[in-house]
Amino acid sequence: MVRLPSGARYWTVLDGELAVVPVADSFLRQVRFGRDGAESTTKAYAGGIALFLRWCARTGRDWQAGIGQLGLFMTWLAHAGPAASGIDAQPGAVLLAGPGSQPARSARRVNAVLAAVRGMVVHAVAEGTAPGHLVQVLYEVADDRDLPAAARPEGGGTGWRMRARHRLHEPAAPVDRAADGDIVAVLRACRSARDKLIVLLMARAGLRRGEVLGLRRSDVHLLADSRALGCGIIRPHLHVVRREDNPNGAIAKSRRQRAVPLDFLTVQAFDTYQFERMTVPDAAASDFVFVNLSRAPTGAPMRLDAVNELISAGARRAGIDPPPRPHQLRHAFASNVLDAGGTLDEAQDLLGHASISSTQVYTHPDPARLRAAVDAVPSPRDLVEAK
Repeated sequence: MVRLPSGARYWTVLDGELAVVPVADSFLRQVRFGRDGAESTTKAYAGGIALFLRWCARTGRDWQAGIGQLGLFMTWLAHAGPAASGIDAQPGAVLLAGPGSQPARSARRVNAVLAAVRGMVVHAVAEGTAPGHLVQVLYEVADDRDLPAAARPEGGGTGWRMRARHRLHEPAAPVDRAADGDIVAVLRACRSARDKLIVLLMARAGLRRGEVLGLRRSDVHLLADSRALGCGIIRPHLHVVRREDNPNGAIAKSRRQRAVPLDFLTVQAFDTYQFERMTVPDAAASDFVFVNLSRAPTGAPMRLDAVNELISAGARRAGIDPPPRPHQLRHAFASNVLDAGGTLDEAQDLLGHASISSTQVYTHPDPARLRAAVDAVPSPRDLVEAK
């Protein structure tokens, strides 16, 4: 990670001599500062680019030659596990996943790595440090005849678009959500009001882990009318605000602020937690909602991994194995909103998704809704009797 004098940070890639790789560093700086991307985005991109450059080095290619052999790189990604692709792997002394075994990386992970590599190459071509023909190696130009009519431009003309040449098929799969029964069991197993509130904010308000721990007390409006606070939103709610300077690293993913309504159960949990928090004198001066109550330093903002720990501990006491992950509670909220009749755009706003395509993965209906849909279809006998 690189920390600039301004305090801004981004991730970069080092070579075997621990020197910064210029082509990667330039792209990652552009993502972080030119596009105003998140630090976590540069971390994900840097990891994928590092894998590509490592493969190039171990196969005797420079990175531009490696672009011409992305098919081989994809095979290596799919079948070379950590023993073969890790930074400490020794050439000639590794095992690769063979036929019949599970791939070392999923299709989604391989595609994410390829997206990072494509971004680096396009940026290098744009700034003149790489030849332009590399873009043609990565992309093919396609017309829009295979798109639905609604997705084509108005006027009847033919449109053109760039399509990546290298991509694995990602099989559609239901969202990996936490079961409602497991969430209730974890709630009952929580040993503090603070921990129960954290679980509720993810499962009943759809907040991400970083959004929960990044909450400031000024973000929470529990009054029926918040106009006295300068907020025109009625009834209890909270505001999710991205702050880059949170000392615990809890940063909201989206740069777009959003207001999330709170139900009565969550408001009650807030009230109970406030009484619990008041018993910790060191917490009084902190503007963060969630602070350490017993772990040193008391009163300091909670660490991100503390959320995973409290959910795992609660699941263990409740006899749930494997324990749900924090993000699965958010998935459960999204699925429950849609199962209860919420629309896609409502779920999109509640979750803070920039694109509705991110919300559509939650549209797998509950089996009970599918059964109800079938039962609602009139039978042929009913149709005949109606005549």
